[in-house]
Amino acid sequence: MTAKSAAAAARATVYGYPRQGQGRELKKAIEGYWKGRVDADALAVTGAGLRADAWRQLAAAGIHEVPTGDFSYYDHVLDTTVMLGAIPERHRAAVAAHPLDGYFAMARGTQQVAPLEMTKWFDTNYHYLVPELGPDTVFSADSTKQVGELKEALALGLAARPVLVGPVTYLLLAKPAPGVAADFEPLTLLDRLLPVYAEVIADLRAAGAEWVQLDEPALAQDRTPAELNAAERAYRDLGALTDRPKLLVASYFDRLGDALPVLAKAPVEGLALDFTEAAAANLDALAAVGGLPGKRLVAGVVNGRNIWINDLQKSLSTLGTLLGLADRVDVAASCSLLHVPLDAGAERDVDPQILRWLAFARQKTAEVVTLTKGIARGTDAIAGELAANRADLASRVSSPITRDPAVRARAAAVTDADARRSQSYAERTAAQRAHLGLPLLPTTTIGSFPQTAELRTARADLRAGRIDPGGYEERIRAEIQQVISFQEQAGIDVLVHGEAERNDMVQYFAEQLTGYLATQHGWVQSYGTRYVRPPILAGDISRPEPMTVRWTTYAQSLTGRPVKGMLTGPVTMLAWSFVRDDQPLGDTARQVALALRDEVADLEAAGTAVIQVDEPALRETLPLRATDHAAYLAWATEAFRLTTSGVRPGTQIHTHMCYAEFGDIVQAIDDLDADVISLEAARSHMQVAHELAAHGYPREAGPGVYDIHSPRVPSADEAAALLRTGLAAIPAERLWVNPDCGLKTRGWPETRESLANLVAAARTVRTELAGS
Repeated sequence: MTAKSAAAAARATVYGYPRQGQGRELKKAIEGYWKGRVDADALAVTGAGLRADAWRQLAAAGIHEVPTGDFSYYDHVLDTTVMLGAIPERHRAAVAAHPLDGYFAMARGTQQVAPLEMTKWFDTNYHYLVPELGPDTVFSADSTKQVGELKEALALGLAARPVLVGPVTYLLLAKPAPGVAADFEPLTLLDRLLPVYAEVIADLRAAGAEWVQLDEPALAQDRTPAELNAAERAYRDLGALTDRPKLLVASYFDRLGDALPVLAKAPVEGLALDFTEAAAANLDALAAVGGLPGKRLVAGVVNGRNIWINDLQKSLSTLGTLLGLADRVDVAASCSLLHVPLDAGAERDVDPQILRWLAFARQKTAEVVTLTKGIARGTDAIAGELAANRADLASRVSSPITRDPAVRARAAAVTDADARRSQSYAERTAAQRAHLGLPLLPTTTIGSFPQTAELRTARADLRAGRIDPGGYEERIRAEIQQVISFQEQAGIDVLVHGEAERNDMVQYFAEQLTGYLATQHGWVQSYGTRYVRPPILAGDISRPEPMTVRWTTYAQSLTGRPVKGMLTGPVTMLAWSFVRDDQPLGDTARQVALALRDEVADLEAAGTAVIQVDEPALRETLPLRATDHAAYLAWATEAFRLTTSGVRPGTQIHTHMCYAEFGDIVQAIDDLDADVISLEAARSHMQVAHELAAHGYPREAGPGVYDIHSPRVPSADEAAALLRTGLAAIPAERLWVNPDCGLKTRGWPETRESLANLVAAARTVRTELAGS
């Protein structure tokens, strides 16, 4: 096929779409099911309606082939585990008795069984449930969900393409099951897994699928020769199947590297690649391997992870080059649109000038369709869209909203000394221990306490004008008093004020910093029914006035025990926002760090002796390719130190991280130079404590003993057992006792019981140490 005919044949598609609905109807239905207010049939009706609405919206916008199978009640990797029959032994009885309840038990756990471990989906803020596999794992196909959703789309008269997590990525994301040797490699199960994928693919073909998409984002990471050989074998075998649908292998989030020639020569009919800035090298690499003659190329030229409008002319240029490299070139977003909000058109409070720069899922879909029309019919067919796009891009470049000379001058004046503590850790810890007077194995929590319905109602009432600011503040004071009183009675050593006044750990600060803007409807799924509204970082950052000092000092006035000041760190402020794409991330991080540095100074001046700067996103923002790690970690760790290094030696700096793999960034954790770090460890059975020990981490650490993302209450004995495991890696004089994460999403009854057990465990182990 010539480039001209390839252009004429171009179609528009996407890999996935937001699941929640315009009003987060899915969240409400699922949580209603958990509480017994919604039955399984009603939940199924809600899910089917949301899927149909999404497909109709896509088709009406001009998408020629809609994705199916990407919808999920909790997580698409968990759905894959169910599809493959890889149910952990401890969950099999629950799944057999009631599949839906068993599904949620795997996600959330029950009082009797622990859930699957949860961690970040590559370098995004989406969390997936980690498959647990072992040499005895038996796979069996269950394509009910995938076939059912395909049939729903086909019944609407739509061209549909089922989307599955690919077999190589699924195994690379998995971990050894409990009781299995830590060095077990799930990828060794590939030959056992491929026949199950073949069965699912055959079922989809029988149900009417012409194409099936197999997502392999793990191949955009550094891969060993053995892993690349596994990918070659997987698609050789799947491609050799008879009477199958056409196969489209998709990769995204970064360049494919050595995996590109493997997939390019595989006996599959199509390849979907990311061609946005992070993966721009895919263009030259594809040309270097001779393109994809005789195959379909799906070109991800619209960024599926940010919210800025596309440079249509630049994307058309990329597409023009690609037309000569494949038999057919289709246009798509770079990844599933799961990672962006649904519709910028729903935002009524955003400055109209800024709104012109924004593209959420519906707007990105329109961009995909416009670009498809441009390469199929020529640029004259989209002349109006191109002119409007040029004007919008130019208005952003020239807008005073995006640039503040004073902020830029301050950032440019930063020196290396600004990002270093004045004394070594050994000198600091002596001063801190003398000042704080804490016991062995001090107890604390991560920061937030339950955000009750009453708190959320009070916040809504304030926004709606049903109560005045004075009435709202009385409610917050009462909540802080309750939180402080409870912690004192529970016996916790270092307290928190509970963050009753905060809507979200990033949004709360973003609303008080210049350069940020908030949305009203920009919800994005983080995990399960947990949705967040990432703020938008549109311009240069500064702090007009203190943000946390008032409530922290009020809490401290209620107790003689130390109360932590709680801040969100600069890397997490970037990672959990939609960050600007018109300057290097490191420059933006430095601006945020300087604003937070001012807040740290004000907290210390107000008498706050312990200040926690949370960086849960440090690991998730790590680039997928090792060659890019050093540059990222250099500016990321500098930003943290710039935030915290202006304090006196006796002020104790904490940080917190959760739900990520930490082993490959232990040196960076060390480079933060925090006095104390708390980390998620309960689901991973203290793995991170051993990783810190293997590195020789010299400071204090609190690997969590209470998994707050599950409703189950850990017993005191269970917490003590985890604590003893932690002591095998970290000396008692440097070990803290705390939950995995904040308690915002938990209820008060389980919080009270769990923290009582945590304190009891600490006391038990202290007694054991004293008697040893």
